[in-house]
Amino acid sequence: MTQVADVMTRGARAMTPSDNVQLAAKAMDDLNVGVIPVCDDDRVVGIVTDRDIVLRAVALDMTASATPLSEVMTALVQSCYEDQPLDEVVERMQRAQIRRLPVLDRRERLVGMLSLGDVATRGDAQAAQRALSGISTPSVPDRLHALDAGRTPSKGWAPDDPSAMPE
Repeated sequence: MTQVADVMTRGARAMTPSDNVQLAAKAMDDLNVGVIPVCDDDRVVGIVTDRDIVLRAVALDMTASATPLSEVMTALVQSCYEDQPLDEVVERMQRAQIRRLPVLDRRERLVGMLSLGDVATRGDAQAAQRALSGISTPSVPDRLHALDAGRTPSKGWAPDDPSAMPE
C-alpha cells in the first residue's frame, strides 16, 4: 500500500505568521508554487495561497510589505500524516476540494507537502485524475449578490431558481 511519504515533496518552504505578504509572493515566485505553509516553529498554524494574496491583500489594497501573513492566511488548515495511506488522503482531498496539503509527522511537525501533481507523477495517476475531476467541479458564483449591488451578471447567466431573482 502506497503511503503519503512515498510521493510527497519533502523540505517544503514555510514562513512565519509575522512574515509579510510581499516575502510570501516572492517565495512563491522563486519556488514556482502557489501555496506556502505558515508555521510557528515547525507546527503549521496556517497556509497562504496566491489566491489568498490576491483576494485578501491586493483586492483590499493592503500594503504587501507591511501586511503580515497572519492577516491573509487561512488558519483552519487540513493536513495529513506522512504514514497515511495515499488513497485515503486523495479521497479526502477530493471531498474537500483541496489540491495541496501540508504533510506532518506524528509529532505534528511539518515534513513536506502533498499535491495532486505529486500523486499523478509519483503515485496513482488514475486516483489523481478522479480527485482532480471532483476538485474541479465548478462552484456557482453568488450572482444574486452582484445584482443586489447593482451590477449586471455576465451574459447568458440564469439563476437555478428564477423565483430567487430580486424584484
